[in-house]
Amino acid sequence: MVQGKMEDGKLIISLFGRIDSANAAEYENKIQEVVQANPAQTIVVDCEKLDYATSAGLRVILRLKKSVDDTSLINVNAELYEIFDMTGFTDMMSIQKAYRVFSVEGCEVIGEGANGKVYRIDRDTIVKVYRNPDALPEIQRERELARTAFVAGVPTAIPYDVVRIEGGGYGSVFELLNATSFVKLLIKGEKTLDEVAEMSIDLLKTIHSKTVAPDKMPDMKAVALDWAAFLKDYLPAEQADKLYALVEAVPEDMHMMHGDYHLKNIMFQNGESLLIDMDTLCHGHPVFELASMYNAYIGFSAIDKSHAIDFLGIDYDTCCKLWHKSLELYLGTTDESAIRSVEEKAAIIGLTRLMRRTIRRDGMNTDEGRQLIDYCKKTLMELVPKVDTLVF
Repeated sequence: MVQGKMEDGKLIISLFGRIDSANAAEYENKIQEVVQANPAQTIVVDCEKLDYATSAGLRVILRLKKSVDDTSLINVNAELYEIFDMTGFTDMMSIQKAYRVFSVEGCEVIGEGANGKVYRIDRDTIVKVYRNPDALPEIQRERELARTAFVAGVPTAIPYDVVRIEGGGYGSVFELLNATSFVKLLIKGEKTLDEVAEMSIDLLKTIHSKTVAPDKMPDMKAVALDWAAFLKDYLPAEQADKLYALVEAVPEDMHMMHGDYHLKNIMFQNGESLLIDMDTLCHGHPVFELASMYNAYIGFSAIDKSHAIDFLGIDYDTCCKLWHKSLELYLGTTDESAIRSVEEKAAIIGLTRLMRRTIRRDGMNTDEGRQLIDYCKKTLMELVPKVDTLVF
């Protein structure tokens, strides 16, 4: 009926069966026994095994909440959650639904970003699994970002469910019937490199044509300034100061960006291109978007070319061609000097991020990490003195 245990300073109370007018008093007595035996300022009521509660049961929960204000409910089944929602309990306390459990063992990885991996579960369903085991706030934030982009007219895959992942963690579920990632279209020969690049840039231009309110998405310039500030301890003072000044001089821009744009994060479904992995949506000048693309296609594989295969599933030479074609299409020119100029600007920001990332991930203590840090530092010291602006 009722079980209790202390865990990390919290009292976990597990409820079983059904609470109604016939047994509500007995339930409440059992709960009070557990509370008195385990004094705690935080109570979590686990409802995984609680089938149902009538109004008498709701009053038991309400009195518990009044006695210990920091009381929350988890693993509430859909029917019971609806009752809590209709009666206003969800406005008074934290109540988390029970989540379906998914296994991704043996599933194909169709996308990967800084915060998670995207798996295909079956022909209709994909799930993004978050690296953070306590990712529910992240999931909610990504859903809000995806909705903002969708309402603005960007073709996005909208998550329709949240699930628990077998082995730990959470994921967002998307319905993408027969959808194929852009990189798979290229690998399978269903589209040429030029065709994939053109479709990718067409969608990117759609994204960049949208403007957003300041409070709807993060400002990428502010993030990039943090990257540049971090490197002041790792670059010669003159280059470090100029790098920061270059980023600081980029004008404020409210145009939407994806923030992690590459072929694994775009799906092709029924002739339509759809964005996935939208936790990086932000606003800013397009040079910041091109910087993330530079890293995906060039920077991450600068030392070990096999990373291109591991990350995107295509070889480094193909990545280089894709990057160049993407720049050509985005800029609307085949002028090599113009393309190279923008590439250098994107590389400065991309390598700033990559160097910081590698240092923070203990790269100083691995051979490959030190090589990558040295490469970033050397290239930045070459490029920063010759570039007067990051704007194009």
